[in-house]
Amino acid sequence: MFAMFAQYPTFLTFLAVFITVVVTMVLMPMWIRFLKSSHIGQQVRADGPQSHLVKQGTPTMGGVIMLIAVIVCTLLVGAPTPETFLLLGATVLAGALGLVDDASKVAHERSLGLTPKAKLIGQFSIATVFALIAVNVIGIEPTVEIPFVYTFDLGILTTVIPFGEEGISVPWLYLVFVNILLVGMCNAVNLTDGLDGLAAGTVMIVMIVMAAIAYRQNLLEPAIFAATLAGACLGFLWFNSHPADIFMGDTGSLALGMALGCLAVVTKTEFVVIIIGGLFVAEALSVMIQVFYYKKTKKRIFLMAPLHHHFEKKGWSETKVVMRFWIISGVLASAGFALYFATTVFA
Repeated sequence: MFAMFAQYPTFLTFLAVFITVVVTMVLMPMWIRFLKSSHIGQQVRADGPQSHLVKQGTPTMGGVIMLIAVIVCTLLVGAPTPETFLLLGATVLAGALGLVDDASKVAHERSLGLTPKAKLIGQFSIATVFALIAVNVIGIEPTVEIPFVYTFDLGILTTVIPFGEEGISVPWLYLVFVNILLVGMCNAVNLTDGLDGLAAGTVMIVMIVMAAIAYRQNLLEPAIFAATLAGACLGFLWFNSHPADIFMGDTGSLALGMALGCLAVVTKTEFVVIIIGGLFVAEALSVMIQVFYYKKTKKRIFLMAPLHHHFEKKGWSETKVVMRFWIISGVLASAGFALYFATTVFA
């Protein structure tokens, strides 16, 4: 539709943000009304902060509208390429997994949906298929670069499965790495989604940086995809700011985490994304450290995990935690982009 503006990639990238914001903000009120009339609401953890009990029953699964906006705007603004469909496919599948999880919570009226094992099987399956298509169809090199240090060739242990003319290459080490990265990011963003506006705001910041990285690599379609994700988060924030009218649910958080990991693979920033998305990594690590330490000592390092709940327990208001975490996310995302940019300049 916007092919006439193909020579203006900067305009298309910003247009993607604008249109996605508009679509999200137009559709979300109707979705909220539908959820309320259907009595579909969030189930709050009984062992969570007591201040969160008032959130019980707040409409959830806002990620459905975010995904619709991303799909429509990515296909509308850009000229879809194999990378586009691969990124969209993995993101939508992760969102669908989250939707099943959210629906299970609502149906059983409890804060736990799918079993952890079921969710992990689904996430690893999506990550595996994504990695194999990325290597064999898109031509992604099975390498991981640590800027200014070393580039690891994770394709040294590769099996070629006979299929068609060239067969399917399975770079085992890279496949394992991509699985850990994608599933890790998926669950890290999911863990971050615990306060009004926290996940949406931090993911928006990170996606702006990922769009800039893709744009610098002349990967316009991935840049547009990242821009639509930023736009969806921005539009969603209007309704998710404290006190939230709706939550994105696992539908949104799993999809956003998967999208971030996939963008890192497509742009070959698998290591740098750990810095760019450092806040998500810290949230996930706080849970892992808490569980490990408690099992060993029966004591807790943090007052409550994930990390944002620790600061709530220390007396910070929900809005103060969210704003300060946005700032931290912005600093980390900027540092990651600066490292990436320096690498490309000195290369």
